[in-house]
Amino acid sequence: MTLIEFIQQPWPWWLSGMIIASVMFILLYFGQSFGFSSNLRTICSMAGAGKVSRFFDFNWRSQTWNLVFLLGAILGGFISKEFLSSGAPVMISDSTIRDLGAMGFAPPQGMQPEELFSMSSIFSVKGFLVLAIGGLMVGFGSRYAGGCTSGHAISGISNLQIPSIIAVVGFFLGGLLMTHVLFPLIF
Repeated sequence: MTLIEFIQQPWPWWLSGMIIASVMFILLYFGQSFGFSSNLRTICSMAGAGKVSRFFDFNWRSQTWNLVFLLGAILGGFISKEFLSSGAPVMISDSTIRDLGAMGFAPPQGMQPEELFSMSSIFSVKGFLVLAIGGLMVGFGSRYAGGCTSGHAISGISNLQIPSIIAVVGFFLGGLLMTHVLFPLIF
């Protein structure tokens, strides 16, 4: 088995857990916390938004490591898609395929459902509204919760912060509500 073939196969769940735990131990050791949504605040601060709002008035250079992590995630996604992807559709259960089929979704041909993420869908009124309203809700939710899912679920819970535990419970409840109530109503 070549290295490329090894990378392309599904990895065991525990390997991701070990990598995430290792990153968290390193961050805790250096007194840092993890979260992707804080990068937006850092970018706004870099652009001078601190002159308009006190929320953005902070030393953004202390968050340079998180911006490097963000750029690494973007670069890693590009490398994975362009050079390491097998092109095989995402594997989901037969019952999920049946449930999505009842709402008009075809079995997966790639990583994203064409009914949501194809260019024709994005430029339709319904597709645009779903993505725009969903994006606004994610942005509002992460600001209202004081962080994103990765920050609360990974960093906040590992620091035993009660607000993060409450936020993660809310994330799961919101996901269940979306999956079982709103998604079938929309589609």
